[in-house]
Amino acid sequence: MPELPEVEALRRYLEGKLSQRSVASVQLVAFSALKTFKVPLEALVGLEISGVQRHGKFLDVDAQGTHLVFHLARAGWLSWRQTVPLKPVRPGRGPLVLRVRLDDESGFDLTEAGTQRKLAIHLVEDPAEVPGIARLGPDPLSDAFTAGVFHQILSDAGRSQLKGLLRDQSTIAGIGNAYSDEILHAARLSPFKPANGLNEAEEAALLQAISDQLVGAIDRAGGLAANDLKDNKRSNMAVHGRTGESCPVCGDVIAEVSFADSTLQYCPSCQTGGTKLADRRMSKLLK
Repeated sequence: MPELPEVEALRRYLEGKLSQRSVASVQLVAFSALKTFKVPLEALVGLEISGVQRHGKFLDVDAQGTHLVFHLARAGWLSWRQTVPLKPVRPGRGPLVLRVRLDDESGFDLTEAGTQRKLAIHLVEDPAEVPGIARLGPDPLSDAFTAGVFHQILSDAGRSQLKGLLRDQSTIAGIGNAYSDEILHAARLSPFKPANGLNEAEEAALLQAISDQLVGAIDRAGGLAANDLKDNKRSNMAVHGRTGESCPVCGDVIAEVSFADSTLQYCPSCQTGGTKLADRRMSKLLK
């Protein structure tokens, strides 16, 4: 799933590609992906793109005040095309969801792999009209995300476990399953530690890890084409997706906890004092 660093990298990539270009055509292939109907997609045709913004994991292409907003969900992605075919695509079972063609014949495709169709597209006059954006918590890379704000978030969360807290988009925007694993590993904290159970040093370490992991991932993605971002993310993970491998910090074997629809990875020596966490496969923690 693309998270804040990949979405921010896509934003920067798209901004350079879309600046001062106009929309020549928009083709929706997977009709279930479109979640709004007040403004038709055809309204984009002829409009000049004035900017690309990010709201958590949402990308927002601003075309003269009309916003094409999309969330790539778990299996979605954006692919850039230097030349977009003129021939219309027939709706079917392929991965293509949306195709946008620009006035210089370039453009991009939104695709989604697998059978679970969760990629969401909105066309709105104000991004705040998108429910997922309206309920977002603070962006961890914004100047407003101060130590005081973070302390209040932890305090308000009570005994909520850190893993779930970091993934809760209404609490902190943009962090998902992968980077929450990486952040907790860098901070040397158990994913199941209660939010209000941190001492001053642990709280500072977690705040620093959030910044370091997200900014570091964005920096590593700098200059990469959209199609290369996923491999870059995977190759730089310390613990996420590396069950059974050696921890790059201490050499211990990376362990895993399975849930109904996801898994988490952690290092027992770095994060839990050597204790293996119970498998909570049927837990509702991360839903």
